[in-house]
Amino acid sequence: MTNTAQPIINSSILGANIGDGGTRFALWAPRATRVEVALVAADRSQRNLDMVRSDADGVWSVFVPGVGAEQRYGFRVHGEWDPDDGARFNPARLLLDPYAKAITAGVDYLGPILDHTADSDFELDTTDSAEAVPLSVVVAPTPPPTPLARRRPLSETVIYEAHLKGMTRTHPAVPEHLRGTFAGLAYPAMIDYLVDLGVTAIELLPAQYFISEPFIIGRGLSNYWGYNTLGFFAPHSAYTSVGTLGEQVGEFKQMVSALHEAGIEVIMDVVYNHTGEGGHEGPTLSFRGIDHAGYYRLTDDLRNDYDVTGCGNSVDTSHPGVLQMIIDSMRYWVTEMGVDGFRFDLATELIRDEHHGVDQGHEFKRVIAEDPDFAGIKMIAEPWDLGPYGYQVGNWGQRWTEWNDRFRGYIRDYWRSQVDGVDELATRLAGSTDIFDHEGRPATTSVNFVTAHDGFTLRDLVTYNDKHNELNGEDNRDGTNDNRSWNCGAEGETDDPQVNALRMRQMKNLMATQLLAVGVPMITAGDEFARTQDGNNNAYCQDGPLSWIHWDLLEPYAELHSMTKALLQLRAKYPVLRRNSFHYGREMNDLQGKPLGRKDIAWFSENGEMSDVHWADGSRRLLGWYVSDRRVAFLSWFNSSDVGVDVVLPDQPWANSWQLRIETGPPGELPSEVLAPGSTFHLPGRTVAVFQAEVPLWAAADPNRELRRPAAGEAGDPSQRGRPGPR
Repeated sequence: MTNTAQPIINSSILGANIGDGGTRFALWAPRATRVEVALVAADRSQRNLDMVRSDADGVWSVFVPGVGAEQRYGFRVHGEWDPDDGARFNPARLLLDPYAKAITAGVDYLGPILDHTADSDFELDTTDSAEAVPLSVVVAPTPPPTPLARRRPLSETVIYEAHLKGMTRTHPAVPEHLRGTFAGLAYPAMIDYLVDLGVTAIELLPAQYFISEPFIIGRGLSNYWGYNTLGFFAPHSAYTSVGTLGEQVGEFKQMVSALHEAGIEVIMDVVYNHTGEGGHEGPTLSFRGIDHAGYYRLTDDLRNDYDVTGCGNSVDTSHPGVLQMIIDSMRYWVTEMGVDGFRFDLATELIRDEHHGVDQGHEFKRVIAEDPDFAGIKMIAEPWDLGPYGYQVGNWGQRWTEWNDRFRGYIRDYWRSQVDGVDELATRLAGSTDIFDHEGRPATTSVNFVTAHDGFTLRDLVTYNDKHNELNGEDNRDGTNDNRSWNCGAEGETDDPQVNALRMRQMKNLMATQLLAVGVPMITAGDEFARTQDGNNNAYCQDGPLSWIHWDLLEPYAELHSMTKALLQLRAKYPVLRRNSFHYGREMNDLQGKPLGRKDIAWFSENGEMSDVHWADGSRRLLGWYVSDRRVAFLSWFNSSDVGVDVVLPDQPWANSWQLRIETGPPGELPSEVLAPGSTFHLPGRTVAVFQAEVPLWAAADPNRELRRPAAGEAGDPSQRGRPGPR
């Protein structure tokens, strides 16, 4: 366990709290020698008041009569300038309140925002920063949003990962003045679209207050994605349609209410692993000026940041006060702002101990598990960071759901036919049992995705072999080279009808695979109608048409959208397609407990159940996946080869009849009539086909019939954890 004592800070007093005819300001700064609160007027003039320290917990506070909502403020923190001791106190820096509920506009990057001189990162600069920095805002308490009528279990969850601005910036049905805002996402046309598509949770890219990095601003660009947080309690002020003096809080709550009333959960992508201040050579806007060694992980010499995020700094969750800030932030967003879950960016950083080692027993996880405010709240880990032993996929335990990059990589490889057989395909479809089926974890542990905000869109995945990031200003050096994409025969957009038809088929194949696989599917917004970023796989700095969703694509790519919607409807209707538990090839029984002769999961070749020979065939690209409960069964066929195959549908007792439900080729390519068991049909290359079985509900009439249980290692052996064949 991490050596962290229980925090002694009364966090309810931190920040700015209105009451008794005024506002109490409080800041945790245990190593400061003096702290002032600066009350800032509209003309930027200031009234500075000294705060009083509590020796028990290092909290400085002052009550100011007559101060209420919309008051702008900041802190000036005094102390020793000693970079060799991790102390970079500089009262010339006007600092944001870490607990601010609202923050005004952005940063003047040409202003005196560094705590040091241009000549040295370790020499104090005494120029006042007040004119160049954003300000904290006093916010009056308001009621929380409308709660959900029912919080969905993970087995029913379909996540839609979306950028709040990009979702509505070009939507023709959203009023122009609301596009790109919290109110725009809450607009009825957007809510109706999400409900109609069938998603149950929207996962918003960072919507806490963030800033751009100076080097991006220097290129004339900005941080679009938002993974550069500076205010962990404040909604991003640029996403409000009405004002930045606290109005953003109300508008966020109204958005949550609208989504909740439609039955849609709100998951926030949160960046607690680092802050927008970057390394010590970057701007000092809040945390560094309050206590550099307190908030951030430092190297042994205490002069430099210990960076496991790639963003210049790493927040030190081994410090009780810092950990408490993160937990307080999460609690605020749940209890006051109404959110239903979190996706933790670079989550491994949050469970590093005081020596920077990874600790799966970290206090961060223990507090979340024990705090009743987080009961039922979805916790999704991006289960890695960039530091030693940072890759922690599969290790997060019962309470957690995890992004599954192994699924993303393999499914991309499978559909470009760069795999060795289909054994791993079975494993990924069955919930990635090799990674998650241990310690009683549910099958919904895996978040299955083939694209996310970071990387190619679905359309670009089948349109480009190489990244095209020239607009980012880094000579195309940024972004990953491991795209596992295939352009289907032409690099970039083309008028070739054969190439475009293949691309449509491949997009449908990739989408269908992630929606059918056991686990929690995540769709990247716009993928369902072929959004493109022109081959840019790192569009974090592209706040413009390249990154925004273009809703005029809905019509030309209606075929992809319709298939996505149909699959989500099928998934919602039939629990067997969204199991919470892993399948083990168990015999299905009727209501009297008699065996029905079929299993809850089975794997098929083109002419019968998969054999050891089939599993060992590295050239095989065809796999049939049968899932069943007592009343219904589905058989999904996956063929990533460019060659079609004649397939025999299983005979009784697997099914009394078969009916096609989903196909990824052009409509009408596969037989639509009811097929008898044992029928043969032709499955074209590069196709997914989903058949529904009408199944026997009662055991065969012969009461003496016995079904042999598979021996250890045979196809169907329950010990094979969801699929036979080698692991």
